[in-house]
Amino acid sequence: MKHETIETNAGWLIFLTLIVISIGGLVEIVPLYFIDDTVETVKVDGKDAVRPYTPLELRGRDIYQREGCYTCHSQMIRPFRDEALRYGHYSLAAESQFDHPFQWGSKRTGPDLARVGKKYSNQWHVQHMKAPRSVVPESIMPNYPWLLTNKLNYKDIENRLRALKMVGVPYSITEAEYEANVDRYGKATAELLDINKATRNLEAQAQSGNYDGNRDDITEMDAMIAYLQVLGTMVDFKKFEDGYFTKFR
Repeated sequence: MKHETIETNAGWLIFLTLIVISIGGLVEIVPLYFIDDTVETVKVDGKDAVRPYTPLELRGRDIYQREGCYTCHSQMIRPFRDEALRYGHYSLAAESQFDHPFQWGSKRTGPDLARVGKKYSNQWHVQHMKAPRSVVPESIMPNYPWLLTNKLNYKDIENRLRALKMVGVPYSITEAEYEANVDRYGKATAELLDINKATRNLEAQAQSGNYDGNRDDITEMDAMIAYLQVLGTMVDFKKFEDGYFTKFR
C-alpha cells in the first residue's frame, strides 16, 4: 500500500493509527502484569527509609509548585552514567510514592533537584532564592525575595494532611494509625506524621531548623528550604549492596 493512499483515505488512516496505538499500549501495559511491585523495598534496620513529608516540608512543596519551580527543574535522575556522575544514584519509584503529583518531568532549564538535599547550606539556598546570580553568575533563574518576607500560612495544615491521607499517604489520626507508623518508621518519625500534632511539629521544625536565618518569624523561605533540603536524603545508598535496586526495574 502506497503511503499516499493512507494519507488521502481517512478510513485507512484511522484504522492503521488505531493498530499502532494498540500495539504501543500493549507493549506498555502487558509487562506490568508480570511485575510483582513497581515500588522498591527500601528498609534499613527493618524500618521504611522513605517517609511522607513533615508538615513544614509539605508546605514548602506547595510553595515550590505555586512558584512554578517544576517548569524548569525535574526531579528524576535517569539510569545513565552521565546522569549518575552529575546528580547521583538514579531516582527510585519509592522516593516519589508520597508525591501528589510527582515532580519527575524532563524539562531542565535548571539542574535536576532530585538529590539537592544537604548539598548546599541553608544560607546558600536563602541567597540563591533571593538573588540567584549572586551565587551562580550564569543562572537565568528569577529572583524570589518575597519568600523571605512572606509569613508562612499554615492554618490549614491539618486539613492538607487529611486530604493526602485520603489518597493513601500514611499520616495518622487515630492511636492505631500512629502505632502502625511506629512499627513502619520508628517512633520519632511517627511523631512527625501525627495530624493531631501537625501545627506544633511545623513550628518546632521551623524553629530548630532556622532555615531562613531568622527565628522571629516562620516564613515561606523556611518551608521552601526545608523541602529542598530533604530531597534525595531519605535513602542512604551506601547501606545497600551494588545492584540491589536493579531487581525492581
